[in-house]
Amino acid sequence: MKINKPILVTHPYMPPKETVMKYLDSLWETRWLTNNGPLVQELEKKLKDKLSVDDIVVFANGHLALDSAFRIYGFKEGSEVITTPYTFVSTVNAIEMNGLKPVFCDIKESDCTIDENMIEALITDKTVAICPVHVYGFPCNTEKIEEIAKRHNLKVIYDSAHAFGVRLNGQGIASFGDMSMFSMHATKVFHTVEGGAVAFSQKDLRDKLKTQKNFGLKDKEDAQVAAFNAKMSEMHAAVGLANLESFDKQVNKRKELVNRYIENIEKINGGCKNSKITLFDFNRENVEYNYAYFPVLINDGLGVSRDVLAERLWSEKKINARKYFSPLISDMTFYKKKYGESNTPIAKDISERVLTLPMFYELTLEEVDYITESIKEISR
Repeated sequence: MKINKPILVTHPYMPPKETVMKYLDSLWETRWLTNNGPLVQELEKKLKDKLSVDDIVVFANGHLALDSAFRIYGFKEGSEVITTPYTFVSTVNAIEMNGLKPVFCDIKESDCTIDENMIEALITDKTVAICPVHVYGFPCNTEKIEEIAKRHNLKVIYDSAHAFGVRLNGQGIASFGDMSMFSMHATKVFHTVEGGAVAFSQKDLRDKLKTQKNFGLKDKEDAQVAAFNAKMSEMHAAVGLANLESFDKQVNKRKELVNRYIENIEKINGGCKNSKITLFDFNRENVEYNYAYFPVLINDGLGVSRDVLAERLWSEKKINARKYFSPLISDMTFYKKKYGESNTPIAKDISERVLTLPMFYELTLEEVDYITESIKEISR
């Protein structure tokens, strides 16, 4: 197969123009462009139904959403939050920028989520919360995490940036914990170009979150707290409403692509499970996936290292595969200098072998074949 342009690791989905304009037309009449307009309100209602959550508040982006989730609890400065080093830097930045200390817990090789069996040993008298991450949309062990949190009176704030639409045991993924943050960035399965949201069940959190994202103003004249501007615009909400209409279609197409990847890579492995390339399990009966990413682990048996494979895929085949997540947050300059290296050997090993292959709605099955054939050719 010949390709006419590079295959990127992701490519934002664009809804039909006429669908977006269906929502945007009203703006030329109302001129209500921001500050909790009717489209933002409609988006929150539809997200609440789609995600099967008690309530939800949208934000300008996922980072500000997660920051706000920590901020409204008013945790004492220097308190500790147990999280994972295997995530995007935003997760840990939200903890750090609230004056809290991130405590890094190792992950499980089976799905890259936080190892729930290692959490309890990290709890001290300074621990106030756990911030697990549903990495690649793979759900954490929510039942065990809830059990630990209740026993030690800790808050659980999930980073669900990758997990929009994921269901566990028939429940929306944001049904678990005290709050869950979703990212609605352009590269996500569902996006509003830039955007984020916090889902929750506790009734008094709505007003606190809305105040936090609007300069701390509870009404038009009185600031209750010092806060920032994290409001979503009506134009971003319009894109979200349009994209929501095609979400299920996107997930179904992504599932086809994932199944094709798995079929092809199993052939590369030659019948020996995970001998050359380790595949993750997308067939857990109690999970409805969103197929947000397609990560694999490159093993010695492939005959070429992860870094060499990624470089040659790009230089020779114009295929952009991403080392995501690498390096670990705990190995990044700021966090390593401040806290030193983390004792997370599984996370370290995975970060040195992981490669996320291209995954987006417009990707074709033929392109998946080209990608996997290219991997096979380079590994000879």
